[in-house]
Amino acid sequence: MRVGEGRLCEEFSPGYYGICAVGGMLSAGTTHLAITPLDVLKVNMQVNPIKYNSILSGFSTLWKEQGPSSLWRGWSGKLFGYGVQGGCKFGLYEYFKRLYSNVLVDQNRTLIFFLSSASAQVFADMALCPFEAVKVRVQTQPYFAKGLADGFPKLYKTEGPAGFYKGLLPLWGRNLPFSMVMFSTFEHSVDLICQNIFQRRKENCTRAQQLGITCLAGYAAGAVGTIISNPADVIVSSLYNNKAGNALQAVKNIGFSNLFTRSLPVRITLVGPVVTMQWFFYDTIKVLSGLPTSGGLRRHLDETNSSAY
Repeated sequence: MRVGEGRLCEEFSPGYYGICAVGGMLSAGTTHLAITPLDVLKVNMQVNPIKYNSILSGFSTLWKEQGPSSLWRGWSGKLFGYGVQGGCKFGLYEYFKRLYSNVLVDQNRTLIFFLSSASAQVFADMALCPFEAVKVRVQTQPYFAKGLADGFPKLYKTEGPAGFYKGLLPLWGRNLPFSMVMFSTFEHSVDLICQNIFQRRKENCTRAQQLGITCLAGYAAGAVGTIISNPADVIVSSLYNNKAGNALQAVKNIGFSNLFTRSLPVRITLVGPVVTMQWFFYDTIKVLSGLPTSGGLRRHLDETNSSAY
């Protein structure tokens, strides 16, 4: 099959998945880097909610006590850690979605989205976990390390290899539900927007319209996913800062209801725009490579069944 005009590669070829991985890496790494100050505040609100009890007062306290540079602590962990995670998450999601859609032909579309995103997230979090372990300590313990360069050897020296994966299970607990809900919400939102607003197939929309659809669907996906994943996110921060020995102890210390409310406003402020920009940058890279934007299982099934909505 010849590569289409203007395309760097054919869809679902090794080159296609490579572009998806690079696109995910660049989009996730840069967007997470940009919101490092909000992430620093979020983690400190989770670890010390009495001292950092709101967004404005929290920023003010960090600025006064630790200086403006404190707002950018952990930036390297955000850039490289979430860059690696994004490459695995987006690249493998595209791969697993194609795989499962071919194997589970007659299954519910949502099931395929859930399985694809969960499979990709398992590997993505294994890649992220060491970076996250160092990042959270750098952000909440000012004298622990300055960044990844000195944080990795110090953590290895004090806690050994296990220290890097201490929070893997809670990380899966946070990111698996988020990823499953986020990708599924995105896919369904793309369909709903195309059907009810543009009233045409995504492929028949202009590139600008396709990117607009991506942004709307991306924000909806981020907002819904944030609410679902908040309890696990609070537990992860507690474990990394030795506030509890295990997840059950963390739940007891924090309180069940607080798992759903602690730092939720700042997370919604943080995650909604971040997920939107991630999808926008990711699909922009795909468009510049001559590939269609994301949200395409319906299109793949349509091509198989020679039908259209």
